[in-house]
Amino acid sequence: MRLIAASTYSFNQLISAGTITQLESISLAKELGFDAIEIVDLIHDNQLSDQEYAQELRNELNRLEFPITNFTFGADFLNGSNGNFDEEVAHVKQMIDIADILGAKSVRHDATSGKSGYSFEQVLPTLVRGCLAVTVYGATKGIMTMVENHGLFSQDSTRIEALYAAVNHPNFKLLVDMGNFLCVDEDPTLALSRLAPYAGYAHAKDFHLKPGQDSHPGEGFFQTRGGNFLRGAIIGHGNVPVKQCLTILTLAGYEGPLAIEFEGMEDNIEGMRISLANLKRYMT
Repeated sequence: MRLIAASTYSFNQLISAGTITQLESISLAKELGFDAIEIVDLIHDNQLSDQEYAQELRNELNRLEFPITNFTFGADFLNGSNGNFDEEVAHVKQMIDIADILGAKSVRHDATSGKSGYSFEQVLPTLVRGCLAVTVYGATKGIMTMVENHGLFSQDSTRIEALYAAVNHPNFKLLVDMGNFLCVDEDPTLALSRLAPYAGYAHAKDFHLKPGQDSHPGEGFFQTRGGNFLRGAIIGHGNVPVKQCLTILTLAGYEGPLAIEFEGMEDNIEGMRISLANLKRYMT
């Protein structure tokens, strides 16, 4: 049976409030019954270097005998590092070094948030150069690199498929997030069916969806690119067809981990507890 990981992003409510640290979220995930952890960014007080903090996280993982399934961080080959492409590539390579310290065998970096006045097709060659440079580097360390359907500009399944095809490297895969397709108003089942064959990792996520023709539902909701309204949900409580998405991944041959990424307004612990129970039920 595949591993179910908790994304540390799912505990951001508690981490931001200072109730727990990112380090403590690892033991919390294990207490909740998860099999593993996905670490998102490095959140620490800067008294340690990133390398020292990564080693501290690795020591905690070893102490708990709790595996890491992925290291996720941001990147932008158009706008990052003040628009300096070479510096942004170097930054991503440094984060791959951090992944190596953590013991992660895969990373997710973003491609870009877009650039005003430019289409995806126009910037695609630059994105390909960036993704190819870092995946070649990752391969030397045995670390697979991925981009995710994430960030509106780089979220459509057709755009991500085009990027994947153009990079065309065996160490480059996709992190497919079944919920994120709704951010660009795509049907999750159709979009996931397109990308599932290229998946190196997968997020389980749910959203409450309300049509854009209605009045704004209020606090907690954000708008999709097409003006619909979304709010993070407990797995099984929202409008994402989670069970069918699991079937799509299975039919495509994906047998890797699933990480729950919870973005709801509910208490993080209760939200993750119920999400895990529902996901396990859908997998049986």
